[in-house]
Amino acid sequence: MPEFIVRRTAADAAAQSAIAHPLNPGARRRSISLGDAAGLTLLGVHLTVIAPGDESTESHRHEYCDEFVYVLSGTGEVLLDDAPHEIRAGDFIGFPANTVAHVLRNTGTDDLVYLLGGGRPSFDVCHYPRLDKRLYLHAGPQGRWRDFVDNANLDQRGP
Repeated sequence: MPEFIVRRTAADAAAQSAIAHPLNPGARRRSISLGDAAGLTLLGVHLTVIAPGDESTESHRHEYCDEFVYVLSGTGEVLLDDAPHEIRAGDFIGFPANTVAHVLRNTGTDDLVYLLGGGRPSFDVCHYPRLDKRLYLHAGPQGRWRDFVDNANLDQRGP
């Protein structure tokens, strides 16, 4: 049975090893999956820490998945379609599916700590506009499958 009450702190997340994004070596974050610990399967929630100067991921947008960020401490910026906007503790940022590409950057001198959440659809397409790539995500009986594709290699059939 999963824990229904999960007690974790920013220090717990900060103690995790930093994981780099496969498409952006400057995107390093440390996180704990609170949703997994609580047994959630349709919603992902992560307590995440980004060190000064690091980014959260590669700029991206999901076709079928809403995401959100709630900043707990620190300062930084969110790039929405590459336009920077300052963020700080208390800010909630929503990323509705298939809208703006987004990435967080820690521009402060302390860790940027936030909750990251979003849906976990059985299928999603994640677009990386800066790199002209996309990621196909599929959840199946063997787990989640990921397939990165260069847009230039796609067969453009259609009307």
